[in-house]
Amino acid sequence: MSQVPALIIAGPGTNRDQDVRQALEMAGANAKIVLASELVERPRLLGDYRLAVVAGGFSHADSLGAGRMLALDLMVGLGEELRGFVDAGRPLIGICNGFQVLTRTRLLPGALGHNAQGNFDCRWVVLDTVEKSSCVWTKGIEDPIHCPIAHGEGRYVHPDPESLTAAGQVALRYRSTNPNGSVGDIAGVCDPSGVVLGLMPHPENHIVARQHPRHTRGGGGPNHLGLRLFENGVRHAKGL
Repeated sequence: MSQVPALIIAGPGTNRDQDVRQALEMAGANAKIVLASELVERPRLLGDYRLAVVAGGFSHADSLGAGRMLALDLMVGLGEELRGFVDAGRPLIGICNGFQVLTRTRLLPGALGHNAQGNFDCRWVVLDTVEKSSCVWTKGIEDPIHCPIAHGEGRYVHPDPESLTAAGQVALRYRSTNPNGSVGDIAGVCDPSGVVLGLMPHPENHIVARQHPRHTRGGGGPNHLGLRLFENGVRHAKGL
């Protein structure tokens, strides 16, 4: 298989679809953006892909809560197929609003609440991978990842974060600055199998060094690109 067929699940209000497609294509995938409504009408389409991304944005204007409407679409119309996708070991990632969606579908543990400071926050952050995580998306990444956040409901909450760490399900932590008050500085978590990852920051917005706001002053660099997450996802999908 020369290129991995990759699916980007989009809907009304998602706004990072094209950014994700560029990241996936740079990582070696053949990416296609498909509306969730089309997948619900034709659930078997999901089987055509080896990797999937739930894109960020404000799906359905975050009506009834961030990610809730899109999560309902996926659970009611695509629940069995999506569970089968994951059970087959096919990598799935939810970014920002996509992370919120995946927690609401219960494919990922915990939940996302309003930022502790009570306002929308947009800035660059630094992420550390967790050494003992089972996550296939972060496997082998030792250098910190630099990428931006853009959210108002990114505070990760869980009743027992220590158990998540012990189970290898904490994949990423904020370094130095926790921008939203997430418990344990958690920026990303995975499911028990390690193939599903959710994170609030946007790795798709740091796939070339010049995207870093301080790239002319030594900031960022090739070892700190968010692109590496997508490369790992594609590499895992190729091995299936």
